[in-house]
Amino acid sequence: MTSSSLNTKQLRSIAHKLKPVVTVAQKGLSETVCNEIDRALEQHELIKVKIMAADRDARKEIADEICQVGRASCVQTIGNIAVLYRPAAKPNPKLSNILRHTPA
Repeated sequence: MTSSSLNTKQLRSIAHKLKPVVTVAQKGLSETVCNEIDRALEQHELIKVKIMAADRDARKEIADEICQVGRASCVQTIGNIAVLYRPAAKPNPKLSNILRHTPA
């Protein structure tokens, strides 16, 4: 395994315990939703987003757009849930899912 695949595996294991913090509803990706995703990524670094779209292609398209707008990487998508990761400039140990769930 390469280091990136190990990192992805670790992020997926941390994300397993998380609940979605943002839901993208039928109206799609609005500026308000983008701002909320940006805020959540800045605070938590690793988040789950629930995408309520009709088909797989629409969910994939919305997830790609979220990653592009939020400058994040998509760790995993399963069904209507996408796991996003963006390292914070100054991670807060009390809020960061990475720091809270990584063994010392």
